[in-house]
Order: sequence, then structure tokens, then C-alpha cells
Amino acid sequence: MIKEFTIDINEDELMNIKSKIEHYPWSSIENMEGWTHGTNKKYLKELCDYWLKEFSWKKHEQLINSFKNYKTNVDGIDIHFIKEEGSGENPKTLLLLHGWPGSVVEFLEIIKPLAHPEEFGGNIDDAFTVIAPSLPGFGFSSAPKKPIGPRKIAEILNKMMVENLDYNQYLAQGGDWGATICNWLGYDHFKNCKAIHINCLTMRHPNGPQTKEEIDWQNKFDQDQIIQDGYRTLQATKPQTLAYAMIDSPVGIAAWIIEKMHGWSDLKDNNIESVYSKDILLANIMVYILTNTFNTASWIYFGRREEGGRYFPKDFEKINIPTGIAIFPKEMSEWPPESYIERIFNVRHISKMSGGGHFAALEKPRLLIEDIRMFFKDIS
Repeated sequence: MIKEFTIDINEDELMNIKSKIEHYPWSSIENMEGWTHGTNKKYLKELCDYWLKEFSWKKHEQLINSFKNYKTNVDGIDIHFIKEEGSGENPKTLLLLHGWPGSVVEFLEIIKPLAHPEEFGGNIDDAFTVIAPSLPGFGFSSAPKKPIGPRKIAEILNKMMVENLDYNQYLAQGGDWGATICNWLGYDHFKNCKAIHINCLTMRHPNGPQTKEEIDWQNKFDQDQIIQDGYRTLQATKPQTLAYAMIDSPVGIAAWIIEKMHGWSDLKDNNIESVYSKDILLANIMVYILTNTFNTASWIYFGRREEGGRYFPKDFEKINIPTGIAIFPKEMSEWPPESYIERIFNVRHISKMSGGGHFAALEKPRLLIEDIRMFFKDIS
């Protein structure tokens, strides 16, 4: 069963959040220069002042509701999704997948250009019917009863597409966890998912690096990622403990998410607003707060660890469906040499972008849209 869904947050809830922000004990937080030690206090306080005085959740709620929103139950989980029917006679079906700490807010500016290219200077023959779900445990979807990983989520979303929505064949695109889920869709559900496009590589080949260039990449990658391992280890091992601290602190959730948006993006002069407006940052943060999903969204890290971590199974050979890859220069998870990529995927397309980082749909929407169109154009 598929039910229409409308977001409608009451004013009392919004005022409660504002009250918590207003009474945050800023004097207890030290002033530290820059972002080296974590989220910069001066910027976070500036953002929170804007949150209190100028930000309107209702404006963003109205934007999300301007799309057709639905919920459908898969394996006991209510999955929320936006559906935008593509133009023309035979639009391809595209499953668009976000990651952490993202949400469907990432896609609000790219859904219509993908679905209606003729309205944005493109060709109607390149139209997609776009399905953009909130991942289980994220945003407006309900949570599983216990943590599950990306492979299980791929199984749930494939079932949603095929059994609930009647799309026996579809395409998929994602970054961050969305890319990981795309990997599993391509590996486990290739009868239905016919091609994937990803802008992040989060999985490793079980046989490891084979050449000097690949070994050098992995050594550098592991070294570069040490600074990221703190939040990942916590969310993959003790997410419940973190939840107690965050559940009653909008400022705490904002700090946790903003630090990633700052650190993983292609900024000018270290300025987060050279890429994102305060409104976009806060709309995404508010999705986590209003749906009380900061905790359950982190479960995907715990679930992946239980599924085997970053490595494909030992008997893994290759993801054989056509794969398109968009490499953005400031991606925090540096791409390996092409020889390594080609052992994992049936690579049909690689684009190296002129700018952008981890949150491609928000940072460089036009580049991402054009690359998605270009790759899937020749996929039947």
C-alpha cells in the first residue's frame, strides 16, 4: 500500500526547539580559532542567531511538500519517498539515494531538472521518473527495530521499487551511503537495478591493492582517514551512548553535522557559506531534529560493521552492471587508481569534475545532473 504523505510540524514543536537554542550555555564553550578542534564556535553561534531570528522551517516544509510525497511499508518499515514523474513518453526510473549526514533536502534542487530536462534547457528524451527515499531510520522514514547496514537497506529498497512501486527495472544514483547502497543493488539485485552512477567509493575489494600505485593509494587513504575515524568508530560501536547527549540538544546536533559539511566540501577561503546558505544547512539539520532520527540514522554505521565492514565478501568477483563514476576533487574519501576501480565495477564512464566535494548534489548540482544524464543516456 502506498499512502500520500504531508509534512506538518506544529508551532509548539518549533518553539520548543527555539527555546533550547536560546538557552544554550555558550559561555561554557571555549573560543578556538578556525575549525581544527571541531565546529567553530563563532560560526555556530552566528548560525544559531540566524536560526532564532530569520530561519523559517515552514518555508522548507512547503518546498518539500510541493513535491508528491508518499510512504509505503517494506518489511515493517515505513519508507518515505518523493516521487516526481518524468516528462515525455518513456522516462527512465531513477532511484536517488542520500547518505549521512544528509537527507532528501540534498536533492530538492536537482529532482525537477532530472525529471523535466526540457524545462531547464535539456532534452525531454533524457527525463527520469525520480524516486528519492529517506533511508530507513533517516528523516521521515521509520526506523528498523535494530541497526541494519547498507546491504540490508539495498534489499529493502529493491523490494520497495519492485514489489510496492511496480518498477521491475530501474537505475540508481548515490553518494556517501547512497553509493554504498548502489554497490549492493548492483551486486545483489542486478536483475532489477540495471545500472548505477556513484560519486563516492566507500567499499574495498577483498583482495586488496595489487599494484604499487594501488598500495600507495591505500596507505595514503588510511592515513588521511585517521582524522575521520573518531565519529565513525563511535557511530559504529556505541551509537546509543551518543544519542543520550544529542537527543535534547539542537545545537549539539547542528555542531555534529556542520563540522562534516565544512570538512568534506570544496570551500573558498575556508568559508562554509561559499558553498551552502544558512537556510540549506539548517533545513537539513532540522530534518534530523524534527523527526528525532539523529540516533537511528547513525545505526547504519553499526549495521555495516555487523555486515562485514568496508570489504566485499571474499567470494566477490565484480559488480557487472554498467557503472558511471563522477569524481569530485574535494571528495573526502579519495578515489583509488582506475585499475582498482575497474576490478570492482563494470566501468562505462568516469568524469573528473572541475570542483566540488562530498555533497555533490548540493555543491555542484548542474555538474552532477549533466553527468547523470550523460551516463544513463545510453543505458537501455
